[in-house]
Amino acid sequence: MILFHVATEQGGRFLLPLALACRRSGHAFAAFFTDEGVLALRDRQLCAALGDAERAVVCEESWKRLDLGERCPVEFGSQTDNSALMGRAARVVSL
Repeated sequence: MILFHVATEQGGRFLLPLALACRRSGHAFAAFFTDEGVLALRDRQLCAALGDAERAVVCEESWKRLDLGERCPVEFGSQTDNSALMGRAARVVSL
């Protein structure tokens, strides 16, 4: 599995084509969003592509801190979830 660790809003723009490529190739992937990376979840296309992810998790503290005023489109989690995903990943791509 590839873990995409998204810590910047711009990282979401890179994640979309990577997630679509994983879907086309049948490669397992997951995503963890933290810090300003949670802003990438405002992109509806990205959220749709994350439907193919093994897991898509947002740091609940980052989500609350940025107060997007929207329903979170992925699973809430913590840095503990991030660590667990990193432990399972064959590759980690930081965006």
